[in-house]
This record gives sequence, structure tokens and C-alpha cells, in this order.
Amino acid sequence: MEALGKTFMTISEALGVQWAPRDIPVERRFQTLAATGWICLVLFGEAIAICLFLKLVYSDYWWLAIIYSIWFLNDIDVCNKGGRKYEWVRNWSWWRYYRDYFPIKLVKTTDLDCSCNYLFACFPHGVVSSGAFGAFATNALDFYKMFPGMTCNMITLSGHFLVPFFRDFILAMGGCASSRESLLYLLDKKRHRGKCVALIVGGAAEALDSHPGEYKVILKRRRGFVRIAMQSGAPLVPVFSFGEPDVFRPFNNPENSLLRRFQEAVRKFTGISPMFPIGRGVFQYNYGVLPIRAPITTVVGRPMEVVKNLEPTDEEIDAVHAEFTERLIELFESEKKKHLKNSENVQLVIT
Repeated sequence: MEALGKTFMTISEALGVQWAPRDIPVERRFQTLAATGWICLVLFGEAIAICLFLKLVYSDYWWLAIIYSIWFLNDIDVCNKGGRKYEWVRNWSWWRYYRDYFPIKLVKTTDLDCSCNYLFACFPHGVVSSGAFGAFATNALDFYKMFPGMTCNMITLSGHFLVPFFRDFILAMGGCASSRESLLYLLDKKRHRGKCVALIVGGAAEALDSHPGEYKVILKRRRGFVRIAMQSGAPLVPVFSFGEPDVFRPFNNPENSLLRRFQEAVRKFTGISPMFPIGRGVFQYNYGVLPIRAPITTVVGRPMEVVKNLEPTDEEIDAVHAEFTERLIELFESEKKKHLKNSENVQLVIT
């Protein structure tokens, strides 16, 4: 047995595997379990949900599948009508352990007026938006206490709301569709006050440029969120998650490489970027899909007032877009020294 152990350690050393110690505190084990459950939900949640639905269809309880399908079809547009959030789901202990795994922090630079609605324009996307998820899709970072009188909805791809069971979970977390109809509904002052709508502006395309230590965001060709802000009159709020690119180590995928072309083709067809996240494992620190324990700080910047304009011209949109770009750069430069190591060597690249 001793010889077997030595052989195992020799192989581990040859592969560069660093194993987790056995005397890890229980608290940290729960944190790792929470992160494991979360990444499995992100990567495999939809496939599992579809399998469960098919299992129900071909079981003795097939009639439940029919009832659910009828309800599903009648409820299909709820993701464009403000969603269906359940605070008890957002308050699960799971999310507090998930928060402490990295850890994730939420920082505000100014108070928000609860009589207004705000469009949070969040950067960067990272591989799976770990920081924005913790800050805006759960109550683990005490968003309601930090911004009294405000509520928050996180925006995600409309296709997620077509997956049985999975859709109900992300609706419960406060998720809503990334459609014009959905955003204008949430930001309408006649329907809501004190609503913060968190949108990852760069989307899946930006995920392809997520690499440790690099901050490359897609903004120049993103105009839709500015148009929505102008049509609703909602102030634009720059939000930046420092440390987001550091929790995974994706494969190198420079422009025009074979891997990048494959990723772009899949993204255009499905709306999802195949990132093959490389992080750590449950029991070792070198290989796996678990995120790396790296701190993420999500900073909410100062609101930028936007004049309501139901039919803005391209020139008017460009003017607001240019001002917002300046606000985002200002936020990054003023906050990076507080939240990044070697910040003098870190630059924000806007494409």
C-alpha cells in the first residue's frame, strides 16, 4: 500500500497536480460544494432539465408532463413581462457559500434614488459572469441593504426560458429575457419604481476574450442598450467586476485561429460561446471546471442621466454612447487600484 501511495504521488508530481489537503475546514468544503453545484448548473443544467422532462413524459406520470406543457405554453411570455421572482430562492444558503468561495464583494460608489429605474450596464462578461450572478441574481451580497428600496432583475438569453424546469429556476432567481420588450417593460416607470435591470452588455461574444489578467470588453458595436435607456428614460449605470477574468483559464484562442473560428460559428448558431472553462477540481487545484478561488469585486458606478427619447436618431445614440464609454473608462481607472494587484500594468481594452 505504501508503494502504491508513492507511485501515485510520483505520477501526480509528474502531471503537476497539487492535491487539496485533507484537513480543510468544513466551511471551505461547503464553499467548494456550492461552487461545484453552481458550475454544474451553468454547464449542464439545461441538459439535465430536458432529460428530466423526457423521463417524466415516458413515465407513469406522463399526464403531469402534459399539464406542465399546457401551463408552460400559457406562461411562455412571462420572461418578457417582468418575470416571476421568488425571494426565498435568492436567499438560499447555497448562494452565501458560493459568495464566500471566491469571495465576491459588491461595492457602491453612490446611492440610488428608489423612485427611479436604472439600467445596469455590466462588464466584463468573463466566462460565465460569476460576479454579476452573485451580486444581482442572488441576495447573498445584500443588494437590498446596500440600495434600500431597490429591487434587481438580471437579464439573460431568451432561449433559456424555452427549457422546461430550467426556465422556472432562473425565473425564480429574478431572470428576465434579453429582448427589447422585456427591458422596456422592466424600466417602465408606470409599472415599476426602484427597479435595477442588470444587463451583461458584451454577451457571449465577449466571453471569447476572457483570459486571466486581461480586461477586453465589447462596447463600440453595442448600441441597443443605449437605445433602450433613451426610450425608457432610465439612467445608465456602469458596473464593473474586477477579477472576473481570473476565475478560469480558457484555452488560448487568438483571432482567426481554428479554435476561435469554431467558437464563433457555434455562438452565431446557438447564442452561446463554447468556452471549455479550465479551472480546478474538487480535490485538486490544477484540472477541472470549478472556478479558481480568486476574489471578484463588482463595483456599481455613478448613474448617468439619460433624456427620454422615444425615437432617438443615430447621432443622438452615438452621443450618449460616447459619454457612457467615458464613464466606464473613468470607473475602471478610478477603481482598479483598489481591487487589482499590479493595477498599473492592467489596461481596459474596448472593442
